[in-house]
Amino acid sequence: MSKILGHSFHIPVMGTGFTVDTPVKVAHLGISSVVSIVDDVLVEKMREMYCKKLSLPFKPITEKTKDFRAERITSYLNLLDNLVKEKFENLKESIQDKGKEIEEYLDLLPDFSEVKKEFKEKFADNPYVKEAKEWLSNNLPLGSIDVNIMTKLDKGNQYEGEDLPVEFNDAHAALRGFAMSNLESSMVLSAGMNPRLYGYLEQFDDFYPNANGYIKKKIVLKVSDYRSALIQGRFLAKKGIWISEYRIESGLNCGGHAFATDGFLMGPILQEFKEKRDELRDSLNPVLFDTLKEKGKTIPSEPLSIKVTAQGGVGTAEEHEFLMKQYNLDSIGWGSPFLMVPEACDVDDKTLSLLEKADEEDLSLSHASPLGVRFNNLNSNTRDADVWDRLKQNKPGSPCTKRYMIANTEFTKEPICTASRQYQKLKLAHLREQNLPKEELEKEINLLLQKTCLCKGLSTASYLVNDIDTNKDGDGVSICPGPNLAYFTKKVKLKEMIDHIYNRTNLIERKDRPHMFIKELNLYYDYLKEQVSEIKNPIPKQIKSLEGFKKNLLSGVDYYKGLSQKFSDKYNDMKYQVSKDLEKLEGEIKSILIKTES
Repeated sequence: MSKILGHSFHIPVMGTGFTVDTPVKVAHLGISSVVSIVDDVLVEKMREMYCKKLSLPFKPITEKTKDFRAERITSYLNLLDNLVKEKFENLKESIQDKGKEIEEYLDLLPDFSEVKKEFKEKFADNPYVKEAKEWLSNNLPLGSIDVNIMTKLDKGNQYEGEDLPVEFNDAHAALRGFAMSNLESSMVLSAGMNPRLYGYLEQFDDFYPNANGYIKKKIVLKVSDYRSALIQGRFLAKKGIWISEYRIESGLNCGGHAFATDGFLMGPILQEFKEKRDELRDSLNPVLFDTLKEKGKTIPSEPLSIKVTAQGGVGTAEEHEFLMKQYNLDSIGWGSPFLMVPEACDVDDKTLSLLEKADEEDLSLSHASPLGVRFNNLNSNTRDADVWDRLKQNKPGSPCTKRYMIANTEFTKEPICTASRQYQKLKLAHLREQNLPKEELEKEINLLLQKTCLCKGLSTASYLVNDIDTNKDGDGVSICPGPNLAYFTKKVKLKEMIDHIYNRTNLIERKDRPHMFIKELNLYYDYLKEQVSEIKNPIPKQIKSLEGFKKNLLSGVDYYKGLSQKFSDKYNDMKYQVSKDLEKLEGEIKSILIKTES
């Protein structure tokens, strides 16, 4: 495991709003987090809120400006950058007044932090001397203000009735907004490959390395398998763009959109990255250097390095430590548990109360996303509380105002959103014309009504928490925790959550929480059962795919059996639990019968 200067965890992006201003709350404490830059309306509202709160000048960026989306994002990110740096400088200055801020900062760090160890060694007797301040100024890590783009959310746009060039598409404009900002941080690309968007990276100097290998704006690629990492890494290296970090996320044991693999589990995937990490780096560096030479760009004096991080379902200090050591990871993402930390994330009181009460049955792998991708969802979220009442009033769906997820052309020439009122009325009329059996009709209507306006729902909590007017879009919240949240049952302080991560306290009161690898395997078992049950008239291709899925799951079971035998005495409890649960799950997976004929 590489040396950890500060923290060994990061806070991933959650929704469009839940982490929209998390950096202002935690970056000065050395904690990195990720801001979604999908919703330019939200970031403009947040910029206005902070400017008013801090008596800073604010000039609105309206839709009358041709490039308003990118300009809003740049302005908000620059504001975050300024606020975080100011808080960080104030924190470092506090040592002169013997303030507690520095002590609190260092207290949050894990004991294995190189910064914490070295500071204690150098200044244990007198932490308030001038030399201590100078040392902190040079060595104290600042949390990174990273951003996230879902690469496929890239609809085209118009200005004054005319179609705009592709660089004004949603994801392109968001990328440009980040590229033009003052940030020195990373952009996390998620939800699959978008070659046209990747090509757009070439237009901005900040994505290229200098002679020392420093990259002002780094690329982080969220992946669920090694093959995808290699393909996308090579694609970008051929354009002179280096992927600085591969962020491996569980396919199903995560929050928000869930991209299921073909039965490949997180443990074996992490193992492959561990074994092939050097191979990946060594194969991509020559491709990058050749391209940089062709482009006449600066060539670094040394090959560039890569980081490997992971997230999805981590919930105990034991799991955190094991993943870091077993797979030589650089950081671990803790997402859903931080929804219970108001000091870190924007979650309104009503939704927080729902999260406190939520158990496994309240968290589902739903069909709520208009994108047609499965979506981890809180069933009782307030955005969908009146869905059946709206149907009775012939007002299904939601008015489509933000239009970030328009993609369906089933009934219209121009794409519309499946959660919109327009689509849902058309779809309901179509279903009722089909003369379907009552049970099938009800099933189809249920699936349709699950579609929810995530554009509004995932940002509303930030409006509520920050007293921003919700009259236009309503105050219903959609929240998308992963299954892991069921085991975090109360609101906690930031320090409490960090102490939990580093085994200085335990926030999980329940005794029945499965290990994260077992939970993911359970989720995939349920997913396979669902897929098998939905086959009506199987074709050879479907059968082959499902049999391959089942085979991959059983291969994962074999890997975990072997892994559990290697657990040291330190992980005896984990070894016992994993071994017991594996035996049961293996039998259940083997018992799944895949239909070969109707």
